[in-house]
Amino acid sequence: MTAFNTQTLSRRLVAMAGALSLLGLAACGGEEKSAGAAPTAITFSILSAEGQASSGPLWEPLLEDMSKAIGVEVKPFFGSNYTVLVEAMRGNQTQVAWFSAKPMLEAIDRADAEVIARTVDIEGRDSYRSTLIVRRGSGITLEDVMACGRRFDFGIGDAQSTSGTLAPLTFLFNARGVVPAQCFKTVRSANHQANAFAVANGVVDVATSNTVNTVFMTRQNPQIASQIEEIWFSPPIPESGIVLRADLDPVLKEKIRAFFLGYGQGEGAEAERQRAVLAGLNYSQFRAADDTYLDPVREMVADQALTEARAKGDTAGAAAAEAELSTLRARRQVRP
Repeated sequence: MTAFNTQTLSRRLVAMAGALSLLGLAACGGEEKSAGAAPTAITFSILSAEGQASSGPLWEPLLEDMSKAIGVEVKPFFGSNYTVLVEAMRGNQTQVAWFSAKPMLEAIDRADAEVIARTVDIEGRDSYRSTLIVRRGSGITLEDVMACGRRFDFGIGDAQSTSGTLAPLTFLFNARGVVPAQCFKTVRSANHQANAFAVANGVVDVATSNTVNTVFMTRQNPQIASQIEEIWFSPPIPESGIVLRADLDPVLKEKIRAFFLGYGQGEGAEAERQRAVLAGLNYSQFRAADDTYLDPVREMVADQALTEARAKGDTAGAAAAEAELSTLRARRQVRP
């Protein structure tokens, strides 16, 4: 039985892990937060495959600055998958989050969230790319991968990952009529860091990743990064962003918005220090945004829904997805 064919069990294990994580988060939250009331502390969600030990030193200086700027304690919550983090926001156990684009849509749709900012990398880009990676020297090419034949073990991303799952399905597999479960010997789901280690160590032959993960792997695990090469790049994907619960106290929401949009801007020693904090995250600034910047990802979601509906013979589902795609494409064509 392949790893992909045991996804039902995997989902149950993820759900159990998520439930335990949320119970732990609730236990350490320590206070009730009623809708619209000004809280005395808020919790900030951060995706981290390696936990607080890895990501804490990068994010904690920014969160300390945020606490001082908004006058409310900001507690970090490091989760290993987006499903747990979206559920935490849905249950009001976290109030602010750094998410990639697809989980932001999930948070908007399911967790009463709104977008306040998008990230810009140190070279001024506000987009990134999904990639396909193989072990350096393996000789595996994109043509080999897409020839299928159940030759390779494949690592796909978290189900909610924009670059780990949605983008490669939309731009690579669906575009060529390839179903991963039918193409590869095994398919296993993991986050980008775990997939990178799996490729480098020969556990899987090919996996999804992204250009941001390449930067961090090169910086934090150069030995692993040196064993990996990229054989495919997607079109640009909207960068990650900051979301918060829409029912937060309005005054606090504006303080949070002002903090992110002003962080690392201006002149002087303090602005330079803040820019150094951002550089550690591979960012140069946070740029004002609303949820319309996620429309390219909505197109990907609708495209995937259309593919799935057609595969199932779901005429109504296909019609709904086609209508959504038509609306989004028309909106894109008139947008400056």
